[in-house]
Amino acid sequence: MANIVENDFALFIVANGLGGHQAGEKASQFFCECMLSRAKIYSKQIAGNPADIFSAWIKDAISEMKVLFDDDHLADQAYTTCAVLYLDDQQTLVARRGGARVYKLNPTEIVWRTCDHSVPEDLLNVGLITEEELAHHPEQNHLARSINVNKAHAMDIKLFPPIAQDETFVLCGDGFWGHVKQDELLQLANSESNIDQLNGLAMLSVYRANGDSDNLTVISVRCRKC
Repeated sequence: MANIVENDFALFIVANGLGGHQAGEKASQFFCECMLSRAKIYSKQIAGNPADIFSAWIKDAISEMKVLFDDDHLADQAYTTCAVLYLDDQQTLVARRGGARVYKLNPTEIVWRTCDHSVPEDLLNVGLITEEELAHHPEQNHLARSINVNKAHAMDIKLFPPIAQDETFVLCGDGFWGHVKQDELLQLANSESNIDQLNGLAMLSVYRANGDSDNLTVISVRCRKC
């Protein structure tokens, strides 16, 4: 999890490691570090061709991850999911890989969420399971795509209008969204919600996970005055 907020842009990242504790931790840490280290460079270029520049930014970060891994034997098995949110005055950009999600909320509904790269998401799309069944499906951890420095890593990137006043974005891993009900998630879009409410939902997720609370990572972003 990482973020940078400047006067002219903001970047938020949730990344959850896969492939064993040490390997996954390195992959997620390196991805966040490399994205942040290039933020000021790419944010100055993004206005011309947002989706392509954002894609180049991510590819550059993954290339630098490979340098950081060097000849580490863990590189082959080190994977990470990611959900990335970029905001400026002109646009909102979202990139994702694996089971980490970005939600857009208003106080009455989940406007949209990103789709997971997973077997259960495919089953949901063809109507074989429900949204409520998805998180607890036995194949939920079988991801079709994730980031690894030695594998192809094309990203799904979407371009949206700039964030508006009182709009809320939530970035989270499946350890959070898998244990929070949709009406509970909408609490984060309430104008009175704060860090205590976010922490409360995170603790509720831990409790409901009953000892299996990997990937419990969450960031809430709201524009109070645009």
